[in-house]
Amino acid sequence: MKIAEKVKTAAMGVSAAATLGVASAIAPAVSASTPADKYIDDGAKAVGVTTDAMSTLNTIINVALGIIGFVAVVMIIFGGIQYTTSAGDATKVTKAKNTILYGIVGLVVALLAFAIVNFVLVNIFKK
Repeated sequence: MKIAEKVKTAAMGVSAAATLGVASAIAPAVSASTPADKYIDDGAKAVGVTTDAMSTLNTIINVALGIIGFVAVVMIIFGGIQYTTSAGDATKVTKAKNTILYGIVGLVVALLAFAIVNFVLVNIFKK
């Protein structure tokens, strides 16, 4: 199998994993943001729907940061593939190392942003 075919196969696998990862990250967030006990049931219609600003904002930010973190991990994997297929070419190796480095930096920034946002939201919306 040629290297180009291996890269295409790996990219297809990563994109399939990305689709499943994003879907699994969004589905619990959507279902968690509208619990059944927040509805006053009047037959087939929900009349008194209440929304909690903190939980809605927290869900949106967590999903966004999750997607950013996922993209950073994909970039690290992509840099690893570039490094593996560089065949010792110095410019390709340097480009691959930079891709991995920036992916790691992006992942660290996403994790720190997640921690900071959750800390601020908890302290702002204390009851």
